[in-house]
Amino acid sequence: MPNGDKDSQWQNHDYFNGSEFQRSPQSEEIYRTEWKDIMDYLFSVPSIVVWVPFNEAWGQFKTEEIAEWTKTYDPSRLVNAASGGNFYRTGDIVDLHNYPAPAMYLYDAQRVNVLGEYGGIGLPVENHLWKPDNNWGYVKFKNSKETTEQYVEYAEQLKKLVKAGFSGAIYTRTTDVEGEVNGFMTYDRKVDKMNVPVVKKANQEVIEEFQSN
Repeated sequence: MPNGDKDSQWQNHDYFNGSEFQRSPQSEEIYRTEWKDIMDYLFSVPSIVVWVPFNEAWGQFKTEEIAEWTKTYDPSRLVNAASGGNFYRTGDIVDLHNYPAPAMYLYDAQRVNVLGEYGGIGLPVENHLWKPDNNWGYVKFKNSKETTEQYVEYAEQLKKLVKAGFSGAIYTRTTDVEGEVNGFMTYDRKVDKMNVPVVKKANQEVIEEFQSN
């Protein structure tokens, strides 16, 4: 759910212990109306498997109530109450965000534990950029070989986290966006920036680590 009213308290390394953000009555009404409308509109889209009412504390309020309402309104899907925090013991998933390297610094035995964002390895490719300079990545390299090697190194770290109880990871990102050059592909989707067979092999090894544990 896109959110305004950004909360200044973002506690993404532990369960939230502050005073939860309070929206105005008008803002809360808008949120509830639009969140229900989004769920109604997208209900029949088969690729949606998780509802995410909040991301990284942006506009996050009444987290437990909103998560429980979301789960009740559509019990057929999982609920990720707060992607990247602020975390409460509600919903089905604890979703950590960490850049650039993988890390699992919070664990909940009652929920699925995932690394919802990591990576962000930057590689600007000339003539395939949205803007010619001042592009950004959490780390940046000059060629495909270095970028691929960094990705594989992170995959090796993911394998070690399997025994710590993590159940999935999402790399940032599929393609470059306007000012960020951290995609598998360039902004125009014309160039694969990493060695695809090597990346596939690294990903398969992570999956096999899950299967063996």
